[in-house]
Amino acid sequence: MSTSPVETVPSAGDTVPGPRPADLHAPVIDWFGENARDLPWRRPEAGAWGVMVSEFMLQQTPVSRVLPIYEEWMRRWPTPGDLAAESTGEAVRAWGRLGYPRRALRLHAAAAAIAERYEGQVPADHHLLLALPGVGEYTAAAVASFAYGQRHAVLDTNVRRVFARAAGGSQYPPNATTAAERRLARAMLPEEPATAARWAAATMELGALVCTARKPDCSACPIADQCAWRRAGTPAHDGPERRGQTYAGTDRQVRGKLLAVLRESIDPVSRATLDQVWNKPEQRNRALRGLLTDGLVERLPDGTYRLPGA
Repeated sequence: MSTSPVETVPSAGDTVPGPRPADLHAPVIDWFGENARDLPWRRPEAGAWGVMVSEFMLQQTPVSRVLPIYEEWMRRWPTPGDLAAESTGEAVRAWGRLGYPRRALRLHAAAAAIAERYEGQVPADHHLLLALPGVGEYTAAAVASFAYGQRHAVLDTNVRRVFARAAGGSQYPPNATTAAERRLARAMLPEEPATAARWAAATMELGALVCTARKPDCSACPIADQCAWRRAGTPAHDGPERRGQTYAGTDRQVRGKLLAVLRESIDPVSRATLDQVWNKPEQRNRALRGLLTDGLVERLPDGTYRLPGA
């Protein structure tokens, strides 16, 4: 594999020249063809709705946790109309312990909009996808690319890390997506839409399986010889400190415990029952207020609590 780039692309930090995009496309896509995981949302029968559900669920959540919830969700609600016909509370209940349960509310809202505006069919147009409730730039690009084979830059954490290393010469991308990263991602796209969609999926998989955050397996990487970070001697990250998210003892944990009680109960739950889940009243009350504000919990006139519209 050649290690002498003929031209460069703009890097995420505009400091280290990277290889030509065309030199990366074939090896990464070929690697994907041989190593891609068999995930249910990648199968043809998943359709655009299956892709959309997976993208909502996979945000900040590993595949291993998503798989059982996704499969149950698609069995129960195989179309947007099926989900839209249910209460938001049932969506929150079925979300289980995936975390960040507001995603369930947003997915329910998107399903309702699809059922109302597009006769239950997930739109293919990127701008229409972006106009759906709860759908941001990443999700719109991912659905348009993975479900409809369109040419869009799909920038999740894994892709950003691959591009930061291979084209930018940095160990990690910035903490927040930058305009430079978006320009780089567009510059890296193959011209042919179907190939671009395959490239998007392939770079995401490469970041998830090989070019991982803590222990990248460069020996298994199809573009290791061309990687700007390796060419630079794998310099250590010199930007802001990267801190892992904590969970134990946080309001997020308390919210999760409160929601777990409500999910497991068919009937409304008393305040006394909720008070048993955490022994710090101030934090417990704050977490409950947050759930009420976010629309994840309802307080009934008799003082009991339930999932919204359950």
